[in-house]
Amino acid sequence: MEKISLILQNFYLENIQQYQENPIKLITLIVDLAIVIFLAYQLLKLVKDSRAWQLIKGILLLVLANVISSVFQLNILHYILSAVMNWGVILLIIIFQPELRRALEQLGTNKFTTYFGIDNDIISKTKEDIYKIVIAATELAKEKKGALIVIQRDIEIKDIISTGVQMDAEVSPQLLVNIFEPNTPLHDGAVVIGKNKIQAAACMLPLSQDKNISTALGTRHRAAIGMSKEADSLVVVVSEETGKISVAKDGSLIADVREDTLKKILISNIVTKRLVPQEQPQDKIRKIKDNLLGKFKKKS
Repeated sequence: MEKISLILQNFYLENIQQYQENPIKLITLIVDLAIVIFLAYQLLKLVKDSRAWQLIKGILLLVLANVISSVFQLNILHYILSAVMNWGVILLIIIFQPELRRALEQLGTNKFTTYFGIDNDIISKTKEDIYKIVIAATELAKEKKGALIVIQRDIEIKDIISTGVQMDAEVSPQLLVNIFEPNTPLHDGAVVIGKNKIQAAACMLPLSQDKNISTALGTRHRAAIGMSKEADSLVVVVSEETGKISVAKDGSLIADVREDTLKKILISNIVTKRLVPQEQPQDKIRKIKDNLLGKFKKKS
């Protein structure tokens, strides 16, 4: 306990006392803490509900064990843990490489249109394309024809597009169904849809190496999961064996979805969360006030 008291006392003298003597430094400290808390919150949002969350908990446990070994003078254990912690940054970069790459790619994407508003024509065209994709996937599922449809979002996947046959064609259910017709030149591989066009067909996707994926899932589903993990794309999969439709998103698979559910998932993730400007709190308050005033006037 004396050691803990000494550590706290030294921390107070070195880090807190100076702020009491200089109020300007105290303001700087508050701003600094606010930025760190905000970044930590954004990081937690990024890794929540992903495999990285389990790794974060493991790292926190490692840090806690390191502190406890120091306090109780478990010197050998503390030496080993300290050595591991010294290499922690490099280990984090290696472990979180896919997540870090996706975060940096999303940071670098052009989001200015979100702030200035989106042309309603783009939203309508995107919804129309989604309906066409859903019609095609449903038709393929009925006939038990395997399919992989990658829908590009903010992160461009030119490296994936370059592995296939360039098309630059309008999205249509008939064309999508014909592409995945068995024993045709383009049926083996994935179709990539982006910028309201079928950009390429017969594209090769990266397979997920996750050992936790069910062995019942075939190559198509592994490719879909791998693609959704490499970029922020959504991948629609139609199983050739069962005729069931699945959607891969953020490295996870939403299995056996119906036509209406598929439509909702695609619109929510491609249109609502990306293209439609989110309503500001003041706008919501204004709408509530207008509704209340309207009801009051009707009564009076």
